[in-house]
Amino acid sequence: MLYSEIKKTINLFDFEQISEDRKSAVQPLIDYIQNKTDNKLEIRLNLICTHNSRRSHLSQVWAQTAAAYYKIKSVTCYSGGTETTALFPMVAETLQISGFKIKTISEGTNPVYSIKYSANEFPVIGFSKAYDDEFNPESEFAAIMTCSQADAGCPFIAGAEKRIPLTFEDPKISDGTPEQKEIYLKRSLQIGTEMFYIFSKIKYQNVSR
Repeated sequence: MLYSEIKKTINLFDFEQISEDRKSAVQPLIDYIQNKTDNKLEIRLNLICTHNSRRSHLSQVWAQTAAAYYKIKSVTCYSGGTETTALFPMVAETLQISGFKIKTISEGTNPVYSIKYSANEFPVIGFSKAYDDEFNPESEFAAIMTCSQADAGCPFIAGAEKRIPLTFEDPKISDGTPEQKEIYLKRSLQIGTEMFYIFSKIKYQNVSR
């Protein structure tokens, strides 16, 4: 059961606003998840961006939440970067505004956050790391490239069964401006909408639940 505040955010998602081009872009990920579901296999998604500070974290959290919402089993979402920085504080604030319960596990230059979407589910552990960090899977995963720079800079992801470009505009462009909070919320809603659209397309009636 998702937190009620998250459900209010989900009510803002409008699949009709997703363009046909974006639907085509997400189809390979739908196909990957569907194939794993049909074969009753573990589904591991590694959402990758340059700094693992903004878009990859938003994508990881919303994808994990969408899997829980649509009751798609055996899904674990990870995130990573081509370099390590820190989860940007506005991302944590944006998720909190959207209804997630955020707890700082450790502080420092690269803080670690517990990000909960449900009282009875394991939290997403949010911190910046390289995509091939030992915290992430070594093999049998899909690499989802959430920014164009990482997509161009990493044509090959070791261990990935599938590499899928699904890039989003960087909300970083709004940092230090009066529009920052609005831009981050807008990007989070876009990512959430698309992740929920992806998991809404998964058929699982032939999988024991």
